[in-house]
Amino acid sequence: MEFLSEYGMFLAKAATLVVAVLVVVGGIVALVRRGEGQPEIRGRLDVRHLNETYDSMAFALKAATLPKKAFKQFQKEHKAREKQREKTERRRVFVLNFHGDIRAVAVASLREEVTAVLTAAQPEDEIVLRLESAGGLVHSYGLAAAQLLRVRDRRLKLTVAVDKVAASGGYMMACVADHILAAPFAVVGSIGVIAQLPNFNRLLKKHDVDYEQFMAGEFKRTVTIFGENTDQSRRKFQEEIEDAHALFKDFVKTHRPGVDLERVATGEHWYGTRALESQLVDELRTSDDYLLAASTDADLYEITYTGKKPWLARLLAHTNEALGRI
Repeated sequence: MEFLSEYGMFLAKAATLVVAVLVVVGGIVALVRRGEGQPEIRGRLDVRHLNETYDSMAFALKAATLPKKAFKQFQKEHKAREKQREKTERRRVFVLNFHGDIRAVAVASLREEVTAVLTAAQPEDEIVLRLESAGGLVHSYGLAAAQLLRVRDRRLKLTVAVDKVAASGGYMMACVADHILAAPFAVVGSIGVIAQLPNFNRLLKKHDVDYEQFMAGEFKRTVTIFGENTDQSRRKFQEEIEDAHALFKDFVKTHRPGVDLERVATGEHWYGTRALESQLVDELRTSDDYLLAASTDADLYEITYTGKKPWLARLLAHTNEALGRI
């Protein structure tokens, strides 16, 4: 009996190993076949019809709450509205989402989404960006704002909705819009520039460690982490910070001429209600309410671009999916 038990365990382990190998091989074959006959693309563009999502929610709720007779009447009226909708030319609203981090990594997807929308949008259409960002690197958010300028340059209506936060680089993006929505307690503003770094020079000297730095160009490097910072290098670095702030203020002034920059460009932030008083935003409203209202006379499409993953990451994803079905 002990022999049979050990033999059974051996067979189970062997079978598991064979299955794992087959799954890996199957994943590789699937990836190869998926790529055959398809044009080379860098990622995937997903389009979700938000009107259908709202309709599904309404159907589910009404089916659960209405009497059968009333629900049948609702279905009948809905079908009539759908037929009328198909006959009528309706404007379109393209919905984009931007969740920013300090490096504005999401700009990689935003640039593709904007490009996709610009290939299909008509003058009467609208782009709504649901924006959430507390800011980050100047050049990264400068690029993100430049992507939104592409929409303005095509004379398409751009609405930015801030449900939680659009501060610093986030507000640099938001101010490009024709219309800015903000929830009452959304954080808005922070029109300022900050830079900070530790300096370990005294610590290195204490332990008799020399730090040498060689430059071609007087201000190739100003303040450093390990070197001894001079008053001259600090002044130059402060000049660079001030210049970035001046550019930021000029950018806001160009797109929000009604804003009193002397009062709001201090690096402070405001909640939505106060931001409205300072003309940093145009309306107190959540993105959900705005889109639901727009769905009555427009077709809403949420656009999401997902970058192409490396083949190994895709293989692991297929493998995990296959193992989940075993």
